[in-house]
Amino acid sequence: MKRFKEKTVIVTGAGSGIGRATAIRFAQEGASVVLVGRTADTLAETAKEFPQDRTWIHTDNYMTITCDISVQSQVQEMIKRAIDQFEKIDILVNNAGKATQGKITELTAEDWKSAIDVNLNGTFYVCQAAMPHLIATKGNIVNVSSLSGVGGDWNMAAYNAAKAGVSNLTRTLALDHGPDGVRVNAVNPSVTKTNMTSAIQNNDAKTDKFLDRCPLGRLATPEDIAAAITFLASDDASMITGVNLPVDGGVSASNGQPQF
Repeated sequence: MKRFKEKTVIVTGAGSGIGRATAIRFAQEGASVVLVGRTADTLAETAKEFPQDRTWIHTDNYMTITCDISVQSQVQEMIKRAIDQFEKIDILVNNAGKATQGKITELTAEDWKSAIDVNLNGTFYVCQAAMPHLIATKGNIVNVSSLSGVGGDWNMAAYNAAKAGVSNLTRTLALDHGPDGVRVNAVNPSVTKTNMTSAIQNNDAKTDKFLDRCPLGRLATPEDIAAAITFLASDDASMITGVNLPVDGGVSASNGQPQF
């Protein structure tokens, strides 16, 4: 099914993990995709995984743009290049982010600033630059927040604060721009099999602790998150806006009390 035929989609952080899976899913469903990331080689690797059905995907159906989303001028140039190529933006997926660990007593000012710059400021810059184009197309935004933006984690002060900002920015943009015809939602993954969570995946004790809290009993895959993102971006979700959707295997259903 080609739900996104004739749609232009921007995916940030498209070089790996959730961003790569999301870009591939949109391409499979007929979209023209703008792959955004900091490293050209990883973006090219993502593009190699696009379907080879030339009816849908060919050299005019995607482009790669290297961009540090924490730098506003680079974001503005990225949006300009996307418009120059495709003339419109229908869907924006803000996926780029970074995990910063540490208690507040351990973090440096640079640690804090970097976490806020990439996770929150970068999301703001891209949303701000893209919004006039999304208003023109009655498009939508899907932000990749985190379950860490809904509740706290031990040893993740900067990341939790940044992702909480993304979650509430999502709600505010939905309120402000719903009258413009723009929907804004977020997905809130828990532990997902990406490079960002390798410290958990490579530690059986940590993985077991997580799985004890997860009713479905497994870690999410990037493809699980991509499926939720593409749903929220599709016309099937035309009456959904301002939502932070947990994609967590049921972790957030618990009040934290252990199973007796």
